[in-house]
Amino acid sequence: MLKIPQLLYDQLRAHGEETYPHECCGILLGKSSGDSITVHQILRAGNTRTDSAHNRYNIAPQELIQAQREGRKLGLDIVGFYHSHPDHPAQWSVTDFAEAHWFGCAYVITAVDGDKINGEATITNSFLLTGTGEEDKAFVNQPIEIT
Repeated sequence: MLKIPQLLYDQLRAHGEETYPHECCGILLGKSSGDSITVHQILRAGNTRTDSAHNRYNIAPQELIQAQREGRKLGLDIVGFYHSHPDHPAQWSVTDFAEAHWFGCAYVITAVDGDKINGEATITNSFLLTGTGEEDKAFVNQPIEIT
């Protein structure tokens, strides 16, 4: 279960609308306990993909390091990542799976529909990356509880 406050949920969805028709991306800080991940803060990240920002994203290593430092100051961990899928479903892609390496983290995807007013966030889904290495990793559907 991914638990996220309404305000943060709205902010990550708005981020996808603001960057439409390009993918947005960001980092989730919080705490993990058993099967539950609780998000306490989101950090917007810049999408460093200039070749296909409309359907790919990349977070610079420097931003990941800064997020870890910020989390440490607050007593939080990186518990996940989020990005948008402009004009595509809120389902992970082959590329999303291949580039996912943070086991035990949530990967949140928001579909942003361009047929709406300049890009409107529609569906948001979360997937937990399970496994211990590349050979047994898997995305598992993760329910979202908005608190």
